[in-house]
Amino acid sequence: MDKGNESVITEFILIGFTDNPKMHFSLFIIFFLVYLFTVLGNLGMILLICAENQLHNPMYFFLGNLSFADLCNSSAIAPKMLVDFYAEIKKISYNGCITQLFVFALFANVECLLLALMAYDRYVAICNPLLYSIIMSKRTCQELMTVAYFIGVVNAMINTSCTFRLSFCRSNIINHFFCDEPPLLILSCSDTYISEIVIFAFGGCIEGISLGMILVSYAYILGTVLRMRSAESRYKAFSTCTSHLTAVGIYHGTILFMYFRPSSSYSMDQDKWVSLFYTVVIPMVNPLIYSLRNKEVKDAVSKSLGHIRVWKGRNIVL
Repeated sequence: MDKGNESVITEFILIGFTDNPKMHFSLFIIFFLVYLFTVLGNLGMILLICAENQLHNPMYFFLGNLSFADLCNSSAIAPKMLVDFYAEIKKISYNGCITQLFVFALFANVECLLLALMAYDRYVAICNPLLYSIIMSKRTCQELMTVAYFIGVVNAMINTSCTFRLSFCRSNIINHFFCDEPPLLILSCSDTYISEIVIFAFGGCIEGISLGMILVSYAYILGTVLRMRSAESRYKAFSTCTSHLTAVGIYHGTILFMYFRPSSSYSMDQDKWVSLFYTVVIPMVNPLIYSLRNKEVKDAVSKSLGHIRVWKGRNIVL
């Protein structure tokens, strides 16, 4: 293309889910409620973990950070998506698009690594219970989280720079509801081969390391549990892992389907709904998984509600 005919793109237009205005109200209500439950659920989980001493251990330290990552990830996407249902032109600035992709990539990477750290925590708790407090000390947990955020920031910078080093001169219309890599790469008029290889390589490393840690951890956990003589001990050990395994299956299954399949099978209309699942739905589901299937969390919630009732009773007396 002749450089004299190129124009500098300062904003993008998001197509969203549908052009049918009759569906906008229904979709707005559904996604608004989903986002509301996401905020309340994850914020509630964070506050509960901070408030209750019985949850001040490595497992819930990582769970609190998982809730924070889910909250930030969803907040990078959902508010803009909700506004766009009633926006005459669904536009986002060039810098806004960069920021949205960076924040999304950062917390997606952090969540991926967090699930691996939580698997390692369960491995130490079940396979080395006598050394658990020494191995998973407060300082160690903080250092592991620092590494996870550092890797997340580095990979998000790589993803963002590889995407936006490209030229966008054909069109500024993104066939998606947020700034994600696949639709932006499709939109570019540059050769995307190098960018795709770099993004896939670094993303594949993080996904491989995370899944590898999870599989190895649970292989050791399974071996340890099967050697336990007491059925009650086996049940207790497995029960501490079911919530995490459910979250791992949902998250990694969706990510692998979305980003690690042949490019010939990509369909933007289908992928928009898959993207919706891991950007909006999974952040809402995770607090439910860990609260409904975790006795300690349910006990902490009951205890907190008891404190609230006592506090209200005192106020009434006063």
